[in-house]
Amino acid sequence: MGLSLITQNEFDLIILDLTLPEIDGLEVIPKIREISNIPIIISSARDDITDKVIGLERGADDYMPKPYDPRELVTRIKTILRRTHTISAPKESASIFQIDFTTRMAIFKNELLELTAAEFDLLSILFQNKNSPVSREHLLYESEHIDDESSIKNIDVIISRIRQKLSKIDSEHSYIKPVRGIGYMLSTRQ
Repeated sequence: MGLSLITQNEFDLIILDLTLPEIDGLEVIPKIREISNIPIIISSARDDITDKVIGLERGADDYMPKPYDPRELVTRIKTILRRTHTISAPKESASIFQIDFTTRMAIFKNELLELTAAEFDLLSILFQNKNSPVSREHLLYESEHIDDESSIKNIDVIISRIRQKLSKIDSEHSYIKPVRGIGYMLSTRQ
């Protein structure tokens, strides 16, 4: 059963269909809650109000009856993750970057970066995954200020603008590196 995957891997969120092969999805929710507080969105063709109430009472965070627009699902996922994934310290710093998530300010080598909302989103996502590759898709869907319908090419344009702003402060090093076939990586090492 998929419950063992929750203990063996780290997930941000579960989308649970109530119609499962061996067990009713409503029975799975309390079992998940015994081992994890991971957010759960129920996605089901069963639109009976009783199923919705029971699912939410047993610990689901949201209930989406099918059919629905995938954009609504993405929006609900973002909303839940924003609420449940709080940053423990408002200000995190790496050797040369400081990102303040509360004030949405970014400092690079002790200089304030003048960033648009979308640029701040992408830089902060890269910062949270520093020294690890981040896919363009992840950047697109995790950004609060970039429309999910935007082209992946928009990510490249925004990253290019951030890189230009960084290079005005330090033109000798490249801190946002392209990762072929994946996306980008923020290197916090010189």
